[in-house]
Amino acid sequence: MQNKLLTAKATLPTYDRSKLVSRIVHLGFGAFHRAHQAVYADILAAEHGSDWGYTEVNLIGGEQQIADLNHQDNLYTVAEMSADAWTARVVGVVNEALHAQVDGLETVLAKMCEPQVAIVSLTITEKGYCHSPASGQLMLDHPLIAADIQNPHQPKSAPGVVVEALARRKAAGLPAFSVMSCDNMPENGHVMRNVVCAYARAVDAGLADWIESHVTFPSTMVDRIVPAVTTETLDKIEQLTGVRDPAGVACEPFRQWVIEDNFVAGRPEWEKAGAELVSDVIPFEEMKLRMLNGSHSFLAYLGYLAGYEHINDCMGDENYRRAAHDLMLKEQAPTLKVQNVDLARYADLLIARYTNPALRHRTWQIAMDGSQKLPQRMLDSVRWHLSDNSSFKLLTLGVAGWMRYVGGVDEQGNKIEVSDPLLPVIQAAVQGSEEGESRVKALLAIEAIFGQDLPQNAQFVEQVTNAYLSLLSKGAKATVAQYSAS
Repeated sequence: MQNKLLTAKATLPTYDRSKLVSRIVHLGFGAFHRAHQAVYADILAAEHGSDWGYTEVNLIGGEQQIADLNHQDNLYTVAEMSADAWTARVVGVVNEALHAQVDGLETVLAKMCEPQVAIVSLTITEKGYCHSPASGQLMLDHPLIAADIQNPHQPKSAPGVVVEALARRKAAGLPAFSVMSCDNMPENGHVMRNVVCAYARAVDAGLADWIESHVTFPSTMVDRIVPAVTTETLDKIEQLTGVRDPAGVACEPFRQWVIEDNFVAGRPEWEKAGAELVSDVIPFEEMKLRMLNGSHSFLAYLGYLAGYEHINDCMGDENYRRAAHDLMLKEQAPTLKVQNVDLARYADLLIARYTNPALRHRTWQIAMDGSQKLPQRMLDSVRWHLSDNSSFKLLTLGVAGWMRYVGGVDEQGNKIEVSDPLLPVIQAAVQGSEEGESRVKALLAIEAIFGQDLPQNAQFVEQVTNAYLSLLSKGAKATVAQYSAS
């Protein structure tokens, strides 16, 4: 019986899928990966005859995604949403889809040890690295890491699985693969190298030495707005293509991928599909994390508090629009090292992307995991301003917005469903403090987020406190209006 997706009204995979080879094992088959890295591989296969295929793996959670994919011969739909039209493509570069808890960890590790595997890539979100966002170092007391160190041959964490696969390759005399993070973190390759090598050293010092000599950890900058998939999204994809696809995903038309060209066992010719291969990704990462992700977080907290459900709703408020643009150009752009990029044009493009009414990117979704995001999206910039003695009032308003949000009650007295890996620590700070100045001080004391320096800086503490008190007394809309006008 023909796969229904091959009858969809979409760009279909016309290449011979049987010729694809699983050269990349990807950990974290979420919406972003489906709409980003896999699309590049699909374009390469369709337009340039590439045989680089994917084995997709979920380690924890996401069982249904893998089941859906297996059910439809590893095909799925990506719909691009613009204000005037939607277009779709059926992606065919996935050879195999596995789940560690369904198919067994041994099956996953065996796949990672196949000789042709050249790259293990990851989209596991910041919290999947089991590291301290403030320091970038592996948390050896993280429950998953502590358990894996006790039982390294049956790991559950992503660092543990990568290290065990490398250990088995080393023992079998196989070459190493490159480990490529595609998550939104500054120097994501360096973070991955840090956590992998620190974990390996805790397990086997000789293995750690081998990894440091034979494995590369290229950094990447990834950019495409991919809202969480809803029933409404799947309905729209079905209307567009004529086929129901539970593994489908929708995203904006824009996509960007900057990759550090540092691979030990080869790589696809991503540049033919529009990626940029460079020697140093860090300036591009910083630009995206601070200008795009920083303003996104700013709008997420302050927008949610104001009752704006989506980012494009925030863009309908002239004060929010101006504040986001000013944050990008006046407070984030000066901190950047990137060369030969028109940052004013980049900021204008971001505002236009945020305004896309088809995206419906929820402020609540972007507000998740703030403890992992604040350090690189806002606090690194604050430190730059403190050392350069320049203004950073919108950054402190963003931090205050996060504090008000994690208090767990919105301006109408409704409960906020706060999602964060440090939630117990955050809730302890909230519950153990009086509302107001005391609350600010308690949250600033969370060292994993703010480090030791910022809570000691009187200027930073005063500005965050003033912004927080304004949010309490005037509300988010009035406070953003005041800050955007001054």
